[in-house]
Amino acid sequence: MPTTSETPPVLVVGAGPTGLTAAHLLGSRGIRVLLVERNATTSDDAKAISLDDESLRTLQSAGGLDEAVYPILVPGTGTRYFGVGGRPLVHARGTGDQRLGHPFKNPFAQPDLERVLCTQLRRLPGVDVRFGTRLTALAQHPDRVCVSLRTGGEDGPVEELDVSYVLGCDGGRSTVRDLLSIPMHGRSFPDVWLVADTLEDTHDQRYGMHHGDPDRPGVIVPGQDGRCRYEFRLKPGECEAGASPPFALVRELLRPHREITPDQIERAVAYSFHALLADRLREGRCFLLGDAAHMMPPFAGQGLNSGVRDAANLCWKIAEVLAGRAGDALLDTYDTERRPHARAVIDLSVRLGRIVMTTSRPHALLRDALVRTAMHIPPARRYLTEMRYRPSARIREGAVVPTDGAGGGLAGAMLPQPRVLHGPHHRPARLDDVLGPGWSLLGIGVSDTDWAIAVRAGLPEATAVDVFLDDRTPRDRAGRTGIAGADGRLDALFAGLTGSFVLVRPDRFVAAVFAPDRAEYVGVTLRRFAPSRPATGATTPTSDPAPETPYDSPGVPR
Repeated sequence: MPTTSETPPVLVVGAGPTGLTAAHLLGSRGIRVLLVERNATTSDDAKAISLDDESLRTLQSAGGLDEAVYPILVPGTGTRYFGVGGRPLVHARGTGDQRLGHPFKNPFAQPDLERVLCTQLRRLPGVDVRFGTRLTALAQHPDRVCVSLRTGGEDGPVEELDVSYVLGCDGGRSTVRDLLSIPMHGRSFPDVWLVADTLEDTHDQRYGMHHGDPDRPGVIVPGQDGRCRYEFRLKPGECEAGASPPFALVRELLRPHREITPDQIERAVAYSFHALLADRLREGRCFLLGDAAHMMPPFAGQGLNSGVRDAANLCWKIAEVLAGRAGDALLDTYDTERRPHARAVIDLSVRLGRIVMTTSRPHALLRDALVRTAMHIPPARRYLTEMRYRPSARIREGAVVPTDGAGGGLAGAMLPQPRVLHGPHHRPARLDDVLGPGWSLLGIGVSDTDWAIAVRAGLPEATAVDVFLDDRTPRDRAGRTGIAGADGRLDALFAGLTGSFVLVRPDRFVAAVFAPDRAEYVGVTLRRFAPSRPATGATTPTSDPAPETPYDSPGVPR
């Protein structure tokens, strides 16, 4: 349900990957968006270089945006770790099964990604993009935020307008965070790293390389069309953070890998990194996302991906509130759900840096010995090669209904995305493309009577899906879509859940797994997110008003 044209737009501050993703997610749900960026164009800086499977799935949910992004990726890569003397240690590449419907790790050039995301916003007429425009002030009210925007330089005109919400996606030096006086906690590191993005490179590997030699730790990530990212830990006195690295230093560091000329350096920068988390991610009608909310060392490759997760978690909730289907309490779950995972990823990034990029030779030798021993132990080998050390984004508190271990551990986790068969011709498709953009309720071998119970339980209005297991032919029924597995993965996913329902949120996290006789309990539990009064800008119903629940009754079929 889109908002009306009179509804104040959502203001997204910052047109980096997080802000652009948020604009797509909101705009594709019919929400009016004003996206402002203080710079004249998208960024051309050396920043993130890897999109993971969760981020690609989020882009898929924004009107199939993943298809526009794939041409700039090197899909399905992993990371090879090397120890002292350049000896190989382990090749980490994920599980390789594309359980979320996309390759696990995918290098790219951030300027290319931002240009694609910005160009694709033209598909969304409700999204207004303004470059060269910066936020200068904001004042919060119960039903709106009054903001001041300046276009051009210091003497440029200032416009004041009301917006529904403000999303601060404006990076580590966030204006939104400063205006809200929200502190960040953590630590900054004195180590200085040189990053060089090069052209006409001869590397043809489809994986990143982490060189853990204590004398000169470094990272090499080949990209498309002869591009390659090099990162080296600098020694004291070689270059200060924030300074422009001299060409002689760049050439000397790259000499073991390639010869370089000045015109083959796309960009080079010296920087230090931080491990910081904002004190709170929400202040009234304002929210912090991406680097404005958290900053982390680059060694886990999760900085940009964490920002995309923020957008995926928050934007559907804003859409629900603006449409009158949920109340303000749902927005509080943004901080509740995202903070634990952001903290876990920050901690992992710090640990990986200490272990992989140590400058202590005794520590490096011990690390290498432990890894080589672990590779002979199957569970430990899987832990390393499948990157199981990456923190799970499971939601344990928020807009979920815990089931005390029932449901095979699906509740609170992201639902995998196997390929399924559906429709009159049983065409194969990705699961999300069948479920659609909103809530979905999957019935695993349940009866018509069970569906009738679910309909009366006050559950979210959702796409209703019958799941057929054991190689049975899927059939659509009135108000319900039938699906079956295309390759056995759907059956494996729901093994042991016959007779149960799986309620899936718009961000593809499982809100609940329950038997029919628990449907009413799930509905009552989610009712705490009901709107206490009609939401500002909610579309006025043309028929009798729905009962005061977070969703239209009888719910379920859409």
